[in-house]
Amino acid sequence: MSTQVNIWDIPGGIHPAERKELSNRTPIQQAPLPKRLVLPLGQHIGTVAEPCVVVGQRVRKGEKIAEANGFVSAPLHAPTSGTVSFIGAQPYPHVSGMLAPAIVIDSDGLDEWGELTPHADYRHMESAELLALIREAGINGLGGAGFPTAVKLTARPTQKIHTLIINGTECEPYITADDLLMRERAAELVAGIEILAHLIQPEQVLIGIEDNKPEAIAAVRAACAGHDYQVRVFPTKYPSGGEKQLIQILTGVEVPSGGLPADIGILCQNVGTCVAIHDAVLLGKPLISRITTLTGEALARPGNVEALIGTPVGELLAFAGLDTSKLNRLIMGGPMMGFTLPSLEVPLIKSSNCLLASTAAELPLPPPAMPCIRCGECAEACPASLLPQQLHFFALGQEHEQLKAHNLFDCIECGACAYVCPSSIPLVQYYRAAKAEIRELEQKQLKAEHSKQRFEQRQERLRRAEEQKEAERKARAEKAARAKAAQAEAPVAAAAAPADETLKKLKIEASMAQVALKKAEKQLAAHDTPELQVQVAELRAAAEAAQKALADAQATAPAPAPQPAGDEALKKAKIEAAMLKAQLRKLEKIEAPDDDQQAEIARVRQQLEAAEKSLIDLQNQAPAPAAKSAGDEALKKAKIEAAMLKAQLRKLEKIENPDDEQQAEIARLRQQLEAAEKVLVRLQNQAPAPAANPVSNEALKKAKIEAAMLKAQLRKLEKTEAPDDDQQAEIARVRQQLEAAEKALAEFQEQAPIPAAKPAGEEALKKAKIELAMKRAELKKAEKTGSDETTLQPLRDALADAEHALHAAEAASGKPAPELVRTERPGVDAELKALKTEVAFARADLRKLERDESAAGEALEQARNRLTEAERKLAEYQK
Repeated sequence: MSTQVNIWDIPGGIHPAERKELSNRTPIQQAPLPKRLVLPLGQHIGTVAEPCVVVGQRVRKGEKIAEANGFVSAPLHAPTSGTVSFIGAQPYPHVSGMLAPAIVIDSDGLDEWGELTPHADYRHMESAELLALIREAGINGLGGAGFPTAVKLTARPTQKIHTLIINGTECEPYITADDLLMRERAAELVAGIEILAHLIQPEQVLIGIEDNKPEAIAAVRAACAGHDYQVRVFPTKYPSGGEKQLIQILTGVEVPSGGLPADIGILCQNVGTCVAIHDAVLLGKPLISRITTLTGEALARPGNVEALIGTPVGELLAFAGLDTSKLNRLIMGGPMMGFTLPSLEVPLIKSSNCLLASTAAELPLPPPAMPCIRCGECAEACPASLLPQQLHFFALGQEHEQLKAHNLFDCIECGACAYVCPSSIPLVQYYRAAKAEIRELEQKQLKAEHSKQRFEQRQERLRRAEEQKEAERKARAEKAARAKAAQAEAPVAAAAAPADETLKKLKIEASMAQVALKKAEKQLAAHDTPELQVQVAELRAAAEAAQKALADAQATAPAPAPQPAGDEALKKAKIEAAMLKAQLRKLEKIEAPDDDQQAEIARVRQQLEAAEKSLIDLQNQAPAPAAKSAGDEALKKAKIEAAMLKAQLRKLEKIENPDDEQQAEIARLRQQLEAAEKVLVRLQNQAPAPAANPVSNEALKKAKIEAAMLKAQLRKLEKTEAPDDDQQAEIARVRQQLEAAEKALAEFQEQAPIPAAKPAGEEALKKAKIELAMKRAELKKAEKTGSDETTLQPLRDALADAEHALHAAEAASGKPAPELVRTERPGVDAELKALKTEVAFARADLRKLERDESAAGEALEQARNRLTEAERKLAEYQK
């Protein structure tokens, strides 16, 4: 152990009034056990813990109640025995007064410990096991920052940690928690340092203490006897307790801007953290309490207490004799870097080292901020050698790049610049706001970059998938072409083969030259340069030469020999044309085809033209079908005319609110349909009976089923969005089978015996019923649309006339009038049925109003009341 030697100074710094004498004159006291503990899940820097208990569960002291949720996180333990009464949002120690997720434990007063597992033989443990033990104890830095200790110990730089620094500075005014801890628990402190030294194996251990703590210095030096630990004492100055500032004071080395102490082989730990490590390893106790300073002139008995984590601060201040009439501000932390608490209900957390209850005279409000006078005192006081005045101007202008260039994030927010500012400018608040804005923007940029990467990766996947589909399509096309060539029946003449091949090549060359010319012309339209003009001229000349060569070859090519137009050849020609059409449609759907795809489109289009020409030739060569008689043709036309008029009439009748012109059109079509049906009946009566070739009902039924199944199969195939070549061939095949089946069905129907005609009375009765239904539908439709009486009365008269016509048709048909007998199902309660019907109608009306965005609130309320009343009546009746 050595005396204070090799002490360096830091730039800047101030000497505010310490006021430590308020709380450092009495020993540490035990705070009373509270009845209710509120334990926030986020008591450290990093991810909040995850509850592992449920409401109503009994826990014992030291039992884990929340698991660490991620690498930078720490678990939480029960500070006393009791019952978990609530898990949810609770007050949190933050200047905003916001709520945060927490676990609430109602104490049972027994303070019963759970099972503890000490590890006195930690020197025989692996480093990973020892680190896991510290992590499971829920220890984070107790000096104020609150970084999880296990994470800090795990962070290894490229070089070894050669210096371990123990921070006992406690430079903030008023706070004396570390001072009393070093006085009364120096032995536990040194034992905790031994554990850290065993874990990281440093070359030297430095304990830094300011010279305003003589009792603590003496106690630590005595406890360090027999250890190679150096107690370094240095002059008191604020903020020498900052991590980077303490490293500079004890070693003379500065931490690089934006870097960490571990980057230069140094690790810092607070004295309170060392004692917590001792308790966790040697006693098996997790971090459930801490030493906290209770100070300020509003307290009758200021001092230091060991309080359970989660104790409401109001109970701790009451224990210290709080006079609420004197209390002006309640600050968690010191007056320089602490923050005002909005309520006495907030709980104590692991990083709460001080509660300052100040009076108005003790910490008066600062005067209003005045304009900066550029005195430069803030720059002289800055311990990080920054330019606070310049940072202030950049923060006002939201010049984030300039703030980062001037090392804003090296600011430790100590408040020294604001303390010495003669204009009373709250500089630290500007820096905090600017840091938050920069972090938010960086997070947004990071999210945007991630989104961009995901989009680009998705586009790349789609491109690869499209390339794979194209390759598969080409493979299928090649396979089909090979199969088609292998199945060709007629051999091609040897002399014609070279000519056909030459003609094919010339067509492809002409198509590709035309595509290249169009592409170059587009580029020339976008960027008119001499080079592109020359290129376009050359491509145009090449395209014209290729087109001329193609025309010459087509002119000199011998005409193909006519082939017999048999049914099989005609069928193949139809299939070939259908497949080429489908292939061309698929290619034309490509939004921006490249050169190869353009050439493929041109090639398929030429093949389609040739196939259609060949199909026309074959159809012309085919023998003409036997002419049908004039009567059959007239009957067919009459059927088609009636069917078309029916379809047109149905379409118009679907209009909900037809205007006058549409009503007149409906009446006109109805008259035309009646006339067409009369003509059709007359032609059917005049048509000669078909030759006697009776067809059984079974054969006719099978033909109908066959045609229906083929129709359904064809519809299903036609729903395919982009059918490939095989699917197109299947569609063509099914369509041909359907044509053949419909033809056979028509022949069966012509050969089937004509059914006996119905009596004229029955036909008139049927028409009267249809007319009555139509008139009734027209009247109902008009009533629903809210038509006036002048419109409704003619419809009522027409309905009455239709009813009279129906009665007359019933009398003329000779059929007995139907006897109307109203029957009720057995067991049906008429009143219950009416109540259920009322509930159904009320519910339907309410749903209709709820779907209507323009519905009035009063109407909705009336509908809800109606439904409630109907349901109540139904429930009462069913009882």
